[in-house]
Amino acid sequence: MTYQRILHGCAQFWRFGLDQVRAVAFAVVLVGGIGASRLLPADLPVARYDLLLLFGVALTVLARKVGWDGPRDTAVILGCHLVGLLFELVKVRMGSWSYPEDAVSKIAGVPLYGGFLYSAVGSYCCRAWKIMDLSLSRYRPRTMAVLAAAVYLNFFSHHWLPDVRVLLALLLVAAMAGTWVHFTVGAARYRLPLALAFALIGFFLWVAENAATFVGAWSYPHQLDGWQPVPLAKFGAWALLISVTFVLVARTRTAPDAPAPAPPAPARHPGPVVTARVAPAGPWRSPARLSRVLRRKRPVG
Repeated sequence: MTYQRILHGCAQFWRFGLDQVRAVAFAVVLVGGIGASRLLPADLPVARYDLLLLFGVALTVLARKVGWDGPRDTAVILGCHLVGLLFELVKVRMGSWSYPEDAVSKIAGVPLYGGFLYSAVGSYCCRAWKIMDLSLSRYRPRTMAVLAAAVYLNFFSHHWLPDVRVLLALLLVAAMAGTWVHFTVGAARYRLPLALAFALIGFFLWVAENAATFVGAWSYPHQLDGWQPVPLAKFGAWALLISVTFVLVARTRTAPDAPAPAPPAPARHPGPVVTARVAPAGPWRSPARLSRVLRRKRPVG
């Protein structure tokens, strides 16, 4: 029995890994395209960042065509792209990181393709929700929305005001107390605390950020003279920032697409009315028959 349970656990872990690979496909292809762009000749007539913008748009269209993303997913990805671009504009201006190459599609030092890095996170959340049939229990949408907005604003305001990310992290943990993420692997249903899910996603985003900076998606100040690992503190930042994307995705899942209207039911007409004619018992069936019977029984004088 123990041996069978170990085999089943390994098989479930393998299925879970395959589901995660399917969910992260958009991000993998995007980062792979960024890495491949480093191999392009330096004297191309089109800047690398501009090519990456076109690549990101084409990838988004392809994801919609092949069924990776539905209409709601595309809307979430677009929202994440805009949220990410605003984040990038402020952070690049404050010197948190930079995009050192030239491009036509750069605005205030930020190439427009930079928003796709946040779109990839939104795509992962949407895909995982669909593939693993996610659901939430004891989720507090309003509280989470307020805290996610505060987290987002704090990443801007801490350049001028005190950094309250530790306080916000504690408030998020308190808001997620008792909240479970339910998901399906194979034929089994599991659950995971939402706070732990945020921590795991934040860790893997930190790993992905190391890969993205290695292939030149962007560079932190300490990486300008050569690549170095991203500080581990960014893991905590991503674990907080994922709340913004999660709130956006969860909001679309609580308002599902309206199903196609069912064809109108055929009108129910009453069937033909059948009136039963009940004949009287015995020979008294009609006046004519009665008169004939009476004549036959009239005595002969």
